Amino acid sequence: MNQETAEHPWVQFLQRRILPVMAAVSDNAYLSAIRAGMVSVVPLTIIGSLFAVLSNFPNERWNHWMAPYVPLLQVPYTATFGLLGLFACFAIAYDLGTRFKQTAVVSATSAVVVFLMTQLQLKDASFNMEGLGSKGLFTGIVIALICVRVQRFFDEQNLVIRLPKTVPPVVYESFVSLLPLMFLVIVFWLIRFVLGVDIDAIIQTVFHPLVYGLNTLPGILLYAFVVTLLWSIGINGDNTMDAVVAPVFLQYLAENVTANAHGQPLPYVTANGFFTTFVNVGGTGATIALAIVLLNSREPGFRRVSRLSLFTQIFGINEPIFFGIPIVLNPIFMIPYILNALILTAASYLLMEWNWIQRPLINIPWTTPPVIGHYLMTGGDWRAAVWGALSLLIAMAVYYPFAKVAERRRLREEADRSTSL
Repeated sequence: MNQETAEHPWVQFLQRRILPVMAAVSDNAYLSAIRAGMVSVVPLTIIGSLFAVLSNFPNERWNHWMAPYVPLLQVPYTATFGLLGLFACFAIAYDLGTRFKQTAVVSATSAVVVFLMTQLQLKDASFNMEGLGSKGLFTGIVIALICVRVQRFFDEQNLVIRLPKTVPPVVYESFVSLLPLMFLVIVFWLIRFVLGVDIDAIIQTVFHPLVYGLNTLPGILLYAFVVTLLWSIGINGDNTMDAVVAPVFLQYLAENVTANAHGQPLPYVTANGFFTTFVNVGGTGATIALAIVLLNSREPGFRRVSRLSLFTQIFGINEPIFFGIPIVLNPIFMIPYILNALILTAASYLLMEWNWIQRPLINIPWTTPPVIGHYLMTGGDWRAAVWGALSLLIAMAVYYPFAKVAERRRLREEADRSTSL
């Protein structure tokens, strides 16, 4: 079967043309650092969103009782979401510094210094708090990448102050970082304050098409298609795309949490968690549905793989069935795999757009089981849980005819082999 699928011209095209390019993108040091940095701030968003929901839960009696404590409950939110750009800048610079074999702490500290300087307001020497939070995410990312790259350049060109090795390592590294940090501070000071360039505004303008597009139905459908297509040729589509989309989805979530804290409608449908919870039901492509369909398959291999993988798929881990069936580079299963992602993306988007179910509000771990995850991520909306259960049934219906075709083909091949022996 694997040999047969490899003979399809379009599968060969994907292997020859798309696979090498996307593998290179996936392994890129800068994108990998962004992915790692965004993952590292996830715990902060989980904590912050929980406290934000507690301060404004969708229950009048609860909100009346909690009203005196709202200022206290918003402290953890401000300390997490309110400084999200700062934390992301530090984490990304730290990871990239490690990849470039620089002193990671120095890389992260230098990036944070420059980022904080760009958020200073000259009139009263105070910080632009919006810029330190989710609205400064892209600025923090860009500054982190620039600062570490400059640090590496100075090191490679030996444009650093190197003390004798006999001095303590901390002192040695601090002097090594002195010249690149001075260069960065002077350059960004000239741009931001002498020339009066609003760095935040320029970066937001550059990324505006991406920020706008991913919250539209065509945009999120294109994203779903690319992610599942990459998975279909053996590349982790979620990880590959995360470096680009994670800052956007996280910014959406921060805006939703802020709106909820002020009792306003949630503005974004595709906030962080939308795709992992409402589309990746039991794994990317809703493969838990395929495992359920194949539980009692007449083909022993399918039956064994589905039963072994079902438990892990409850927690969104679908590699066993993905590579065991396989789905990768298998035209029979690639079609429903991609189709399920598109159907669930469109249906979930429209249900939220029409306000039939709540939009993403709490950042939950991606390993949270389906239905439970739907309920928790929307701040306790039972309608979202019902939709989660219906999503499983829809995905099973999509997989069923393709699974039966693959089953019959596999049984026929096994029968032919038995006859030839």
